[in-house]
Amino acid sequence: MVSAITRFRRGLSRWLVAGLAVTFAGLAIYQGWFLAHIVYWVKHNPGTTSLMETRLAALRRTHPAAKLKRRWVDYSRTSINLKRAVVAAEDAKFVDHEGFDWEGIQRAQQKNQRLGKVVAGGSTISQQLAKNLFLTGERSLLRKGQEAIITAMLEAVMDKRRILEIYLNVVEWGEGVFGADAAARHYFGVSAAAVSAGQAARLAAMLPRPRFYDRTRESPYLARYAEIIERRMPAARVP
Repeated sequence: MVSAITRFRRGLSRWLVAGLAVTFAGLAIYQGWFLAHIVYWVKHNPGTTSLMETRLAALRRTHPAAKLKRRWVDYSRTSINLKRAVVAAEDAKFVDHEGFDWEGIQRAQQKNQRLGKVVAGGSTISQQLAKNLFLTGERSLLRKGQEAIITAMLEAVMDKRRILEIYLNVVEWGEGVFGADAAARHYFGVSAAAVSAGQAARLAAMLPRPRFYDRTRESPYLARYAEIIERRMPAARVP
């Protein structure tokens, strides 16, 4: 005769198996939601991003009628200067890696350990795009893991040209300013197609802290960093 304890153990095992199956099915559906968006965006442009929605909500808490400055510009109509500047500043190995610059991540970790605080991230353009499109600014291992999964999806589904095109159109460039064309007009009064090498270097230098540099445009550090980026631009490889 089967004891009550044995029956209990069997029942518990069945519940555990069923619970794991439901959990894995839920995770698959959740990841599928990200993948479906990425596949759709191969041919269609994103209407908004998680970061845009967060920033707009914050702006509207003090200015209910606030709107974001943004205008989509195709890759072919974006200045080659700006493409080179962004790659030179943010991800020099962009065309070569598969979403992750492991050497860059290691260098960033070493620098952070040496200084005792987080001053460098080592994120690639693909990783930054994954975060901007879908995630919050929360810092956690779970969020970094999800960022890595989305990055792998982007690299598997899109070519480098499309990844860079979307990045240039959705990245934050100031208070309520998103994308290359809005940034070019906001700071220099020109279109994304007409950005000069010097202007492009300055825009790229702003990317780590865009809202701060929107308010602090005469920063000596910003000027020095822009000069460094401009010197690197001729060697930058873009899709």
